[in-house]
Amino acid sequence: MTEWLLALVPQYGSWLIAITVFLGCLALPVPASILLIAAGGFVAAGDLALAGTALVALGSAAAGDQVVYFAGRWRGRRVIAWLGARAAPVTRASAMLERRGGFAVFLSRWLIPALGPYVNLAAGGSGLGWLQFSLWGLAGEAIWVALYVGLGYAFMGNLAAASDMALNVVAVLGATALTAALGVWLVRRHVAARRLAGDQPRAAAE
Repeated sequence: MTEWLLALVPQYGSWLIAITVFLGCLALPVPASILLIAAGGFVAAGDLALAGTALVALGSAAAGDQVVYFAGRWRGRRVIAWLGARAAPVTRASAMLERRGGFAVFLSRWLIPALGPYVNLAAGGSGLGWLQFSLWGLAGEAIWVALYVGLGYAFMGNLAAASDMALNVVAVLGATALTAALGVWLVRRHVAARRLAGDQPRAAAE
């Protein structure tokens, strides 16, 4: 299936990218990331336009995310309750969302894309605000599109080399993001502790 889709990229271009990326956001087994790498190669060869390719991929990803999010709002709790004990991705997505909130949406776009659709479903079912979901999701999808199209462009569509590099880049970016999040958490804990320590002498004096 993958080779067949890749052969169609020069002919159908944006339409193929839009449909494949959208279906990938619905948790269907389509090679969306590989298709973006190939699209980057065709951009480098002059067969596709960079801006158009990136915008189509980003718009389709955002649209797919919104569909699953609102499906989660409509029937998310029932679906999660029905699947939770039998579907590990749903359980992982719900736990990740509970721990990290909107930041989990951001990470699931590019660091753990396999969990993306399940995080979207859990976000809708948990009542995560639409604006928060949309902003975090769009930021994460932008990184995903830029990463894979950019690597395809840099490696001229060499899927093996670009895929290997993608794993390395994602690992570095993931470690950086998690380190930054840990730093923010530690700073907040330190500030809260100082405020608490400052309030105790005041309470004792009163």
